Amino acid sequence: MTPIQVLHGQPTPEELATVLAVVSARAAAAQAAAEAARRAGGGPASAWNDRARRMRHTPKPGLNVWRTSGWAG
Repeated sequence: MTPIQVLHGQPTPEELATVLAVVSARAAAAQAAAEAARRAGGGPASAWNDRARRMRHTPKPGLNVWRTSGWAG
């Protein structure tokens, strides 16, 4: 966290503590929201959890495609 400077006035220690608590709470909330967005938008955590792997792939033209088209995907 960057240092905070009081530019005008003479805040009491209680007022300064209140401002620092609010700023710290907002920074923590922003960081938690960014982490949640990264987890939600990043896709599956590992290839084992990727549901797209379970989908059957279309056989591509080539040698022995007729044989591999009946295999479970």
